[in-house]
Amino acid sequence: MLAGMSIAELLWLVAPPLCWGCADAVRGGGPICRRCRAELRWLDTTPVEAGGVRAWAPLAYDGPARALVGGLKFKGAAGLADSLAAAIAAGAPAGWLEAPAELVPVPVHPARRRRRGFNQAERLARALSKRTGLRVTDCLRRSGSTATQVGRGRAERVAGVPGQIAPAGPPPPRALLVDDVITTGATLSACATALLAHGCGEVAGLAYARTLGR
Repeated sequence: MLAGMSIAELLWLVAPPLCWGCADAVRGGGPICRRCRAELRWLDTTPVEAGGVRAWAPLAYDGPARALVGGLKFKGAAGLADSLAAAIAAGAPAGWLEAPAELVPVPVHPARRRRRGFNQAERLARALSKRTGLRVTDCLRRSGSTATQVGRGRAERVAGVPGQIAPAGPPPPRALLVDDVITTGATLSACATALLAHGCGEVAGLAYARTLGR
């Protein structure tokens, strides 16, 4: 019965991949099972305003989508970046993912990057670049406070992001800020302000998921 099976197929029998949403075995490939895929809340292609920046994400930030973001961001599952980028590339508003736009990852504080070993927004931007051919321009840096937006109330988030965000190189004429999640838009606003003040002509935001009702 096992004759002719590939190594990947044999490994699946011994240790099948688990769904990031519910931890059940995944059949047919992909990071989540069929049941969790059905629970994803897809959004339309209409951009919203987040912190004064036109922004768009394909999914609501809850359920399995939240679990996938957590896997990439907090558990170092680099392979998830391609699945998240695929959802963005498949449904982005018409004309957004076209040159001369360039992908600009939202920066994380250097101390946090050292602890994690990566910036999840940069991973997502590079995965999106492979699908679209758009250039990644990693031209923003964060300094100052190492506090995060996680756990802060809406008023605190809207008031501004902890620390400072500033260019570390020339910004592109047209920037698509890339992040994992859009909440109030405070981070996008801080990034856009820095880019526009240093010569960028147009800024919009892309993410995998967006928090609704905030």
